[in-house]
Amino acid sequence: MLKFLKNILPTKKESVFSIAFGDIPAWLDERERIASETTKRETETPVRNIRNATANLQLIVNNLKGAEQDPETHPKIKSIAKNSLPLFLKAMNASLAKELPEDTDEFYAAAVEMVKNCLNAVRGQGRYLMVAFPGEMKATKTGIDAIGHEINAMTGVLAKYKKETAYIDAARQTYIALENIRRDAIKSVERDERTNIRIREIADRLSAIAQDLEQLSADESLQSLTIQKTRYAELERQRDTLMRTYASLSMTASHVFRKAEKIANRKRHIAEMHTLKKTIEILSDHHVANSEEITATLNAACPVAQRMIGEGEIVLKNREERAMFADTAQFCTELTSASARYQELCIQCDQAGQALVAHPIISRINSLERERTQLQHMRIHEKETQKELLEWREKTKISMPKIQEELKKKVGEMVGETVQILGDDQILV
Repeated sequence: MLKFLKNILPTKKESVFSIAFGDIPAWLDERERIASETTKRETETPVRNIRNATANLQLIVNNLKGAEQDPETHPKIKSIAKNSLPLFLKAMNASLAKELPEDTDEFYAAAVEMVKNCLNAVRGQGRYLMVAFPGEMKATKTGIDAIGHEINAMTGVLAKYKKETAYIDAARQTYIALENIRRDAIKSVERDERTNIRIREIADRLSAIAQDLEQLSADESLQSLTIQKTRYAELERQRDTLMRTYASLSMTASHVFRKAEKIANRKRHIAEMHTLKKTIEILSDHHVANSEEITATLNAACPVAQRMIGEGEIVLKNREERAMFADTAQFCTELTSASARYQELCIQCDQAGQALVAHPIISRINSLERERTQLQHMRIHEKETQKELLEWREKTKISMPKIQEELKKKVGEMVGETVQILGDDQILV
């Protein structure tokens, strides 16, 4: 029977509050304005009553200053009351003298603080005045209670206002978050389009570079380039061979001259020691010395070494050393010739290398390869940017519905209805 009645009776439709997404800020502002005006209107009477009750309480406190104690009061109580009254009046006047602000929230906080201080004064020094001034103290407590009653009236109104503004602030922040994401989403689409354009432009340019390099590889001038490369390689080979020959000769001679230097040092032959040391430095240097420098230093050092060899102070260990110092003139000629030829080959290698670099084909190939490398790095960067954009959009598509539902929930808490936000399907483009 119950099921039958449910089927024939009209069902109550669920109330739905519809609002366009773009209208939410203005709706929240209007709701905040109404809440503020309502709060101000509902607190006008309590505020006025508190101000009047404060003035009345100040009058009661002023009258207490000149009040006389009951003649029948015990002398000890009179003495205590006499000492406590100035302290009580000072505390009450300090609490009541503070001006109450015009702003409702600030007024409420100041009024609460004032009542708290007045109650502390009554419970403190005031408790000694209850017997000596029963009527005045009763009036004081009544005055404080009157203010407290009006504060209680404000409490409910302000609590309701704070609850409403909390809902409004929460909804506003959620809306701003949605709007920011929507704006970022639009920018991400534009950025993705620009990135795609740059990637296509890079790909087109890389393709053009590949074609240019292929054409250059078939260029007829490559034959002359091949000849230049061969000559450059041969010059480098000759230079390196000569460098090894020079290094071998200078190393053998340096070994003997070091022995001679030690002997000269031991005998304190300063001039010979310096001559030998300078010779060793020249022959041991990583750079090949010039012919004049070699001739001068060997002419000075060889006679010293030969004398020590002749006197038996230096013993030559191998065939190379014996041959070298048996005919130092020949050794000097070989080393200076190697140095001179090495210098010539270095100049020829530099000239051949510069000619290669300056060759129009090489210059063009190097330029294209540098550009290709730069473009490849740029393409990697653009693709990484594109990947990050895609990942952000995918994450946003997952998080957006939750934030949209959160906004509906916050608006629904204010209106007490199911909320439909029109156009929220266009928040994420």
